[in-house]
Amino acid sequence: MTASRVLVLNSGSSSVKYQLLDMVDRSRLAAGLVERIGEETSRLVHEPLAGPGAAAGRREQLGPIADHGAALKAVAAELAADGMGLDSPELAAVGHRVVHGGTRFTRPTVIDDEVLAEIRSLIPLAPLHNPANVTGIEVARTLRADIPQVAVFDTAFHATMPEYVARYAIDAATADAYSIRRYGFHGTSHAYVSRETARLLGRAVEDVNVIVLHLGNGASASAVRGGVCVETSMGLTPLEGLVMGTRSGDVDPAVVFHLARVGGFSVDEIDSLLNKKSGLLGMCGDNDMREVLRRAGEGDEAASLAFAAYVHRLKKYIGAYSAVLGRVDAVTFTAGVGENAHQVREAAIDGLAALGLELDPRANAERSAEPRLVSAEQARVAVAVVPTDEELEIATQAYALVTR
Repeated sequence: MTASRVLVLNSGSSSVKYQLLDMVDRSRLAAGLVERIGEETSRLVHEPLAGPGAAAGRREQLGPIADHGAALKAVAAELAADGMGLDSPELAAVGHRVVHGGTRFTRPTVIDDEVLAEIRSLIPLAPLHNPANVTGIEVARTLRADIPQVAVFDTAFHATMPEYVARYAIDAATADAYSIRRYGFHGTSHAYVSRETARLLGRAVEDVNVIVLHLGNGASASAVRGGVCVETSMGLTPLEGLVMGTRSGDVDPAVVFHLARVGGFSVDEIDSLLNKKSGLLGMCGDNDMREVLRRAGEGDEAASLAFAAYVHRLKKYIGAYSAVLGRVDAVTFTAGVGENAHQVREAAIDGLAALGLELDPRANAERSAEPRLVSAEQARVAVAVVPTDEELEIATQAYALVTR
């Protein structure tokens, strides 16, 4: 029996998302979520998507789950109940989402003690994410020490950016001493979506230039030339770039000094302000684009202003990345907002006919879970909507690494 299954784990500080995929046909066998780990109100939702358990549908457990070890053991028990346990000989690898790979990890990597130690050393660059990623890896290694555990890094796809793009214009010695450079994030999404855009256009990846707009609560843009990232909007951290749900995106760095000197804010207070209390939330009190659109439609001035700022920043990046690429074959929207909010796509593309961008209003307004073009027939540049699939991308990269 050839091992063809990959378990994908995305470990957060108090949660574990997971999917089990069969890479023979790229099908999902099961998916689920453990949340509120460490609390009395922990919750596990498991959905078998294939096999005998699929007929019974999703299952839910409520009750305390003490830590990530207990969480992964509970996940293993649910999979075993469907005949797809972690002890299955069909399991080829466990793929782990790791947010930050620094400059060391630029491709998927089989995890050993040395690799794990290096991921742990990158915690200062991603203090909210890498600790949980490390915990997930440690627990999974104890459960199946005999199969490859593969780290797939959010930053890796952007490692191809030229040095003059990745560097900030600050003192070079200081930048090197503290690893200050632009890393970019959402890399698995940008990799998957740029490749799927080429497929949608019926062209080879190497022949297509794409601007990818990953618009969720976190949001980022990338310029991808022939399948290779040459620019992205997020930087040292996910704070830089677009207006997001709770993050400010681009601001004058002197805002930090002003808040400290004039407002008396501490470093931690400024960090919290810019990451958790800014963006749409900071401007109008809501970080859910659906609510922002509803309020703006009713004439709410704060929501209208927040939406206008959000769209303006998108337009700036589309224009900038058009200049970076020189030739653009497609602008692709993805993630929760990008896939579902037709008003965002309409507003972002409106007025960009000079760049070759025009929408078909009817196609843009239609809802679909399938990759599709929403551009006008006469448009020189395609506008696409491609649902992202980061779990499939992680599984694909992990499986390719362990079977080559």
